[in-house]
Amino acid sequence: MSETRLTFKEMCAKFDVTPRTLRYYEYIELLEPDREGRSRFYGPREIARMTLILRGRKWGYSLEGIRQWLLIYDNEGNEAQMRAWVESADRKLEELGQQRQQLDEAIAELQESRDRTADAVKKL
Repeated sequence: MSETRLTFKEMCAKFDVTPRTLRYYEYIELLEPDREGRSRFYGPREIARMTLILRGRKWGYSLEGIRQWLLIYDNEGNEAQMRAWVESADRKLEELGQQRQQLDEAIAELQESRDRTADAVKKL
């Protein structure tokens, strides 16, 4: 059974990231592709890690926070990583909820100001 391996170019295409981004993730040790000469190959582990990295970024996690979370798996295993993830997700959900409330307030204020100004323009 052959395991899935992606080239550098295929990895960029699969995850819609630039070569610079992929090289940076390697530089900060989020990814560790297999190297054969100058070529890089990404196996299932790196593909899974990239999926987690991009999800974390989408949800607002810093790269350092993602790196620390991935290190938990490397050092302590899956159960510890899952427990850390639940705690982190709880904190992030609280933070995002607060941001949503602030955005809702800003949108309401902006809409009210826009409507008052539009009414004033109609009266001119």
